[in-house]
Amino acid sequence: MRRIIWIIAFVGCLFEAKGQQQVWTPDNGNGTFTNPIMWGDWPDPDIIRVGDEFYFISTSMHYVPGCPIARSKDLVNWEMAGYAVERYDEDERYDMKNGSLYLNGSWAATLRHHNGKFYAGFCTPYGWGRKDGNFSICIADKVEGPWERVIFPEYLYDPGLLFDDNGKVYVIHGQGTLYATELNADARSVKGKPVKIWDKHFKNANELGNNFGMEGAHAYKINGKYYITCPAGGTKGWQVCLRSDNIYGPYEHKVIMNDDSSYPGNGLHQGGMVELKNGDWWFIIMQDRGAIGRVPNLVPVKWVNGWPMLGDNGKELVTYPKPVTEKKSTIKAPATTDEFNTAKLGLQWQWNHNPDNSRWSLTERKGYMRLKASQAKDLKNARNTLTQRVQGPASEGTVEMEVGGLKDGNIAGFGIFQFPYAYVAVQQTGGKRQIVMCNDGKIIETIDRFEGEKLWIRARATDKHFEARFYYSLDGTNYHPIGNVLNMGLGLAWTANRFALFNFSTTESGVDGCADFNWFRFTNK
Repeated sequence: MRRIIWIIAFVGCLFEAKGQQQVWTPDNGNGTFTNPIMWGDWPDPDIIRVGDEFYFISTSMHYVPGCPIARSKDLVNWEMAGYAVERYDEDERYDMKNGSLYLNGSWAATLRHHNGKFYAGFCTPYGWGRKDGNFSICIADKVEGPWERVIFPEYLYDPGLLFDDNGKVYVIHGQGTLYATELNADARSVKGKPVKIWDKHFKNANELGNNFGMEGAHAYKINGKYYITCPAGGTKGWQVCLRSDNIYGPYEHKVIMNDDSSYPGNGLHQGGMVELKNGDWWFIIMQDRGAIGRVPNLVPVKWVNGWPMLGDNGKELVTYPKPVTEKKSTIKAPATTDEFNTAKLGLQWQWNHNPDNSRWSLTERKGYMRLKASQAKDLKNARNTLTQRVQGPASEGTVEMEVGGLKDGNIAGFGIFQFPYAYVAVQQTGGKRQIVMCNDGKIIETIDRFEGEKLWIRARATDKHFEARFYYSLDGTNYHPIGNVLNMGLGLAWTANRFALFNFSTTESGVDGCADFNWFRFTNK
């Protein structure tokens, strides 16, 4: 009994050593796991296996670096491996010059490995600040990079990359109507025109009709047949599989998962599948969980009459035996807490747009993340906002910030970023500092005459009503509530809320004022 209790306590706390606090893990420590495999925003998943390792790629929209890639030995315990896109250089608005490009960047990434190289593809949409959309392929010898990006003039929406066993290369793409477009053998350019392969819609999960189209395609060649998996039905949706003897069809279809019981109201939909060395198949499929994000779930695949049925005949069991892999499992989770003790930025962090690399440093003051203020009228327009995911079912982030280097006009602090956003910050005006709590551009509470050099700020987020609350401390021990509740929203569609560190200046004279963050510490709490 003591051993069982110890195991449960270990799994619940995971890493309690310095530098890593309690985080969510799906591994139950007894040969089973409980979904989700990551309780945060890892949308539009795709997955591959290369030898004994699995790689998972996700959408990241406007955040930089883009296209996060995680690594696992057992499909249950994951850690970050890298990013396929370092920055976006094709439009100055990615640098927040003459505008911004929120919701642009990378959508619906696809990942494949072929002839010793990794290929990551994604689309960049039109209509979200840009007149034209396009498609990109990023190529690398190893997942950590460096990656070479090729931008196509063609727009291939929600792409699924397929290296056929006959030497041909295809992208399956589209929204509502699906197309197959052949690429040249090096996957660096389009060879043929798009060919329509599917134009049917769904009335519901059981009937064809006019209500819902499909998107988010991922393509496979298995035992001589072509399989395309797609979601339909939006956030409440389901997962469909198409099957044909020819890449161009005709295709028959089957619903392979239709269940929302693990998070009522939001169905499991969109993702990719992978074959293990022993011949088993597993599927990573996402589920919308509101302002916390679109979280990935891992479900087994059972082949029934040539169809890959997910979970328990299309239903989610939530807890399953772990996949049978040849490598011994080690309990891991993507990094969160950061003591800022290295010269390289941790893989858990992404900037809200391309960073200005002249205005942040991990080396100017060793052991600190230094953010130098750029001029901006508010946080929405501030460059070098440093973010990482909030997590469910509840999570807490805390920072220790030193403000001795601020200039007049600077607003430096910590909070939760989305539209709406909220934060606690130190604001300096006329040589005097005050603590402020801001909720979506409105100052809710002010504490005057802050004369200290350090401030500790804490934000707590929960999936219960999607609320966040804020606290400050003058000594790092005693925390006091401040301001009001942030009702976390999704004003930036399909993009979850994030913890955010920042320093910006509302005046030109305040540019390059410094805020030093000693650490960020995370816990699921």
